[in-house]
Amino acid sequence: MQIYIDQEKCTGCQLCVKACPYGAIEVDAGVVAITAACTFCGACVSACLVGAIVREAPEPEEVNLSEYRGVWVIAELDGENLAAVTLELLGKGRELANQLQTELSLVLLGDELAGLAQAAGEFGAEQVYLVEHPAMVRYRTNPYTDVISGLINEHKPEIVLIGATQQGRDLAPRIAARIKTGLTADCTGLEIDDDERLLVQTRPAFGGNIMARIITRSHRPQMATVRPRVMRRREPEPGHSAEVVEVPVSFDESSILTKVVEIARDEGSEDVNLQDAEIIVSGGRGLNKPENFALISELADALGGVVGASRPTVDDGWIPAYHQVGQTGSTVQPKLYIACGISGAVQHLAGMSGADCIVAINTDPNAPIFDVAHYGIVGDLFEVVPTLTEIAREELGS
Repeated sequence: MQIYIDQEKCTGCQLCVKACPYGAIEVDAGVVAITAACTFCGACVSACLVGAIVREAPEPEEVNLSEYRGVWVIAELDGENLAAVTLELLGKGRELANQLQTELSLVLLGDELAGLAQAAGEFGAEQVYLVEHPAMVRYRTNPYTDVISGLINEHKPEIVLIGATQQGRDLAPRIAARIKTGLTADCTGLEIDDDERLLVQTRPAFGGNIMARIITRSHRPQMATVRPRVMRRREPEPGHSAEVVEVPVSFDESSILTKVVEIARDEGSEDVNLQDAEIIVSGGRGLNKPENFALISELADALGGVVGASRPTVDDGWIPAYHQVGQTGSTVQPKLYIACGISGAVQHLAGMSGADCIVAINTDPNAPIFDVAHYGIVGDLFEVVPTLTEIAREELGS
């Protein structure tokens, strides 16, 4: 890969100097030059308004695959802690790294996060690339893309894993486009093809009717986003530490296109954490009308769980979208999942089939939900659910 400045087009505006997070652009006697500190992240290319900066990537057949080694997880934060999906990816990343006999690294961006590097070590990371700067306190697309693209170009990891969250779905495709590699989104399975040292990425396709197995044969790194609660997190190893590599960066706030003014959440969404819930009671079209979600809520309260829903009930406006379980909602792995009046479309099954115990209630004995249920009740949910609620209240004193 190479990058250069067309001096005939350059106007000397120095927007590229402000945009470069690695301080790799200098101005000498009015002439702008790129130094050896360049990581080819592309931030200057995006900042140049006159197209004077040119970055040329090698053709696929010119990529030396042997130069790429290591498995990387791009961290996401949940408040002051590593997000659950990051811990899950560290667990899967550790498996992949062991199979490839290579290192597992975490890329951690934010400010004042040194304490989290220890946690990453306990969950399997051998190395943490720590990028701290006040401009990264909250996620913003441009600085995150610039910094991570530069790190990938410099260190050449073989595999890069990102959570398929709102943040990850925004970030991953931008990085993939910037570094000219492929990306498989919303993976539900990852494994190594030992014969060719390839990452086999499995994801639902064609509305969930088939499971596609995708490989990135000619480009590196091999990138994938993985849905939360699909991978099992490994148990931490107290005392196991990771090598911390501090990555110095600098930002001119005026060069960042966006600013986080306020974080607004849907009313009630903070009370519904489907992905971490141990008990979920979900309702479907069999409830007949939105008011009947009260039955689901009563059973969930009695069991100490939360309310879930199928996509049709969300699409019809019966319940807010943050309750949705399924391929286009939340992927969950509770200890107990009770499906009430849900037929079991493949998109819904993709989001809840990992539950430890599935109880299905439906009047149709041939409903697909019974194919994955551990216990099935063929009956009227308007009779069964209130009975279960009463029993739960008596047994649990709730």
